[in-house]
Amino acid sequence: MCGRYAASRRPEDLAGIFEVEKWEPEETLEPDYNVAPTKEVYAVLDRPLKDADDPRPVRQLRTLKWGLVPSWSKTPEGGARMINARAETVHEKPSYRRAFTSRRCVLPADGYYEWVTGSQERELEVEGKKKRPRKQPYFVTPADGSVFAMAGLYEFWRDKTLPDDHPRSWWVTCSVITTEAEQSPLAVSPAEGPRALADIHPRMPLMLTPDRWDAWLDPSRTDADELRELLAPPPAGLMRAYPVTTAVSNVRNNGPELLKELEGPEEGTLF
Repeated sequence: MCGRYAASRRPEDLAGIFEVEKWEPEETLEPDYNVAPTKEVYAVLDRPLKDADDPRPVRQLRTLKWGLVPSWSKTPEGGARMINARAETVHEKPSYRRAFTSRRCVLPADGYYEWVTGSQERELEVEGKKKRPRKQPYFVTPADGSVFAMAGLYEFWRDKTLPDDHPRSWWVTCSVITTEAEQSPLAVSPAEGPRALADIHPRMPLMLTPDRWDAWLDPSRTDADELRELLAPPPAGLMRAYPVTTAVSNVRNNGPELLKELEGPEEGTLF
């Protein structure tokens, strides 16, 4: 799954990486080292400009709310629960299938956080001596330092309780597509701990390599079967994972220190 990630790149840098044609400086977000559901996040998408005479899709960098609200929802309350869409079923689930064929995006990140329960903690839990095992967070990121481009979907939702000209009359929300975690060895493994992403968690965000960006973002591609081919996992061996401070577990903590690599899991969270 993907329940927390880091996104610290500047919009001008993202614009260069993704060949963005339009982004609004007033929508600039501060670097966020602890992105949580319902927060505003950057998304890259191809869409005609609003009120423009030219109908061609334009590569844009937009800010969306993380937690997809389907257009047919009566309220936006369920958005916080719809932060992830499974690659295996995204084409058929009512909440995602329309967006899958017409509203796809890329969600840029530095990487994502995932928590693993230490072996000693699991043993205590099994023995009934500890009900809430302490989990060690890991940061997963491309080994070469490149952007982590997560496959995503976005959707529009109209708040009918507000007038048309109200700035909050329309919500634009998004979801991260997830896939099975890689079982192949990591490009760089920690001294002690997981040797593959599947050792940390059975799911992971679907990372799109640059050769798939244009096809994924192209709104003219609407055939579900052809689009599903783009959901194949990236080549193995591109990622590294390392332990980080348990401070990231508190959403109120936010800063570059959360990405600092620890020499090993924190005490009490041995893998």
